[in-house]
Amino acid sequence: MSRFAYVNGRYVRHRDAMVHIEDRGYQFADGVYEVVVVDHGVLVDGEAHLDRLERSLSALRIVQPMSRAAIKLVMGEVLRRNRVRDGLLYLQVTRGVARREHKFPATIKPAMVMTARSAALWSQERFSRGVSVISLEDIRWGRADIKSVSLIANVLAKQAAAEADANEAWLVGPDGHVTEGASSNAWIVTAAGDLVTRGTGSKILGGVTRATLLRLAAHLGVRAVERAFTIEEALKAREAFLSSSSSAVLPVLSIDGACVGNGRPGPVARRLYDAYGEYVGRLSGSG
Repeated sequence: MSRFAYVNGRYVRHRDAMVHIEDRGYQFADGVYEVVVVDHGVLVDGEAHLDRLERSLSALRIVQPMSRAAIKLVMGEVLRRNRVRDGLLYLQVTRGVARREHKFPATIKPAMVMTARSAALWSQERFSRGVSVISLEDIRWGRADIKSVSLIANVLAKQAAAEADANEAWLVGPDGHVTEGASSNAWIVTAAGDLVTRGTGSKILGGVTRATLLRLAAHLGVRAVERAFTIEEALKAREAFLSSSSSAVLPVLSIDGACVGNGRPGPVARRLYDAYGEYVGRLSGSG
C-alpha cells in the first residue's frame, strides 16, 4: 500500500513529499513537532499533544498554521489515507520558507507536514524484557521544554547508547541530577516506596504520557514526588523505568551496566503499565 503525507495543504504520496530547500526547519531547526500514538484509530491524548504543540509554537513565536479544528481534520484524513489503525502520527510545523538569514522574516507563512505509519508499540513481552540505560552529560540547549526539531544532542545520545549496547541514555545536568532520557522521561521508586520523577520546567519536556501516569498513580494511591534525583540514587532505588508516548512504561533494569533493584520489572511499573493500558483502552473503546 502506498503511504501518503500532508505537505502544506496537499496530500501527496510519501515518496514524492518534499519541502523547500529554504524551509527554516531544514536550515535552522526553526520548528516544532509532535508524535501521537494511534490506538484502534483513536489519537491517544490527542488534545494534550495539541496543547503542547501550541505552547511550543508560542515559545518560538511561530504562528499556528491553522485552527485546532482544522489540524484535527487533517490528522484524521492522514490516518484514513494511510489506513493506520495502530501506530504513530508525526506532525511538524516550521516558521516557513524565506531567504536565509537568522532573524525572523518580516512576512512568512508557517509550513506544516504530517505523516502516519502503522506500528506495533506496547507489548507485555517488551515490558518484561525491560531496557538498559547509560548516563551522559546533558549538552542540550536550555529550553528542553520546547518540543523543537533541533534534536542533534538527542541523536548523539541515542547513538552513544546504541554503541554501548543500551536502549536509552539518561541525561545528567551540571548539578549532577538526571534531567530526562534522550527520548523519554525518567522515573525511580525509592526504598520508601515513593514514585519520583523530575518536575516540569525548562530542563525537561513535559511528557504527555508522563502527565497521564502521574494522574494514574494518584488514582492507584501511589505517592508521587516531582523532584530531581541522581544516578547514584537511581542505582539504590527499588525500581526505575522510563516513559514516552511510543513506549508507555518500560522498566529500566540496569544503568551504566549496574543492576537496578533485583534486575527485574518492579510492581509499581507493572501497576502503572497495566493502568495505562486500561486508560488507552477506554479512550479507544478497545478495552
